[in-house]
Amino acid sequence: MKFTPEHKALRKTVRDFVEKELNPYIDEWEEAGEYPIHEVFKKLGNLGLLGIQKPEEYGGMGLDYSYNLVAAEEFGRTLCGGVPLSIGVQTDMCTPAIARFGSDELKRDFLAPAIAGDMVGCIGVSEVGAGSDVAGLKTTAKKDGDDYIINGSKMWITNSPKADFICLLANTSDDKPHKNKSLIVVPMNSPGISFSNHLNKLGMRSTETAQVFFDDVRVPQRNRIGAEGTGFMMQMMQFQEERMWAAANMILALEGCVEKTIEYCRERKTFGQPLIDNQVIHFCFAELQTEIEALRALTYEACELHVNGKDATRLASMAKLKAGRLGREVTDSCLQYWGGMGYMWDNPLSRAYRDVRLASIGGGADEIMLGIICKMMGTLPGKRKD
Repeated sequence: MKFTPEHKALRKTVRDFVEKELNPYIDEWEEAGEYPIHEVFKKLGNLGLLGIQKPEEYGGMGLDYSYNLVAAEEFGRTLCGGVPLSIGVQTDMCTPAIARFGSDELKRDFLAPAIAGDMVGCIGVSEVGAGSDVAGLKTTAKKDGDDYIINGSKMWITNSPKADFICLLANTSDDKPHKNKSLIVVPMNSPGISFSNHLNKLGMRSTETAQVFFDDVRVPQRNRIGAEGTGFMMQMMQFQEERMWAAANMILALEGCVEKTIEYCRERKTFGQPLIDNQVIHFCFAELQTEIEALRALTYEACELHVNGKDATRLASMAKLKAGRLGREVTDSCLQYWGGMGYMWDNPLSRAYRDVRLASIGGGADEIMLGIICKMMGTLPGKRKD
């Protein structure tokens, strides 16, 4: 990928925002288990950072996905994973389908305010019994006159306690699992919606995450995105950008872990010499940085394919797989060299170690990525009939 002066200007804008508006407050937000999402999103919206690739007529910049990728990469400089995750939910999970397939009314009522930072969104796909198995979800939206009546629940929903709307995937017919689902925009102040307490997560502590319950929630059928029964297809389509976003967001986060640990190992002396002088340690950093560069190259190549209108599913899945696994390797290796200090809860490597673990689970587990890659390689066995 060749970055233009416009790419570089956007990169600086995001970097400055992270340094001035996010990182000074991360420790406080991590301790609180929440952050002022509406306030932060409004500042992001004022800079255009919530609508980089969204249509200009609804307040977006109208740029291609490579610009969004640059922003995702720079958000990786944030001193936690939770806040970037929350931003990514807004830009790459709950709004892409509205932007691509939504009616003018949905774009006006939900997309434009989301781009401006006036509304916070969330995505409702996962359920207790259907995480990576999207086809197995049970939430229903049944027709009643001009409305849908929604019943069911969604689990692990980032941003949900403070969200203004949810982009909900639900079964709208009794057809086959890949043909019976629709995406519906549901205002979160609708009667019949309730929440669990905040989920007590291993990492991503600064984001608010809850289970969302739908008890006879009535929403107009005009809130459906696109044609009925096309929700699964739309969700699979936007998964590719979500996975590229996740991989890009990991790059500078992992480089930051290596850089912090190198600095510590220069200062920390054992047996009369700095830790960094041990060959096993400085060789390890060389190995890790090489792997991070490989992730960057893979992610950029996937993005270039996508921007040029080609199918990036294979490379996006590889990048997502690589990011999750490398995240674990880098944070575990670096934490080791911090010794007992690394085991402290507030240590930056301890936080990164907890936060990156989600990357191999959320947005499609590693095993799902492997299945997609195998399918595209022609090595995945077909379903066997008894």
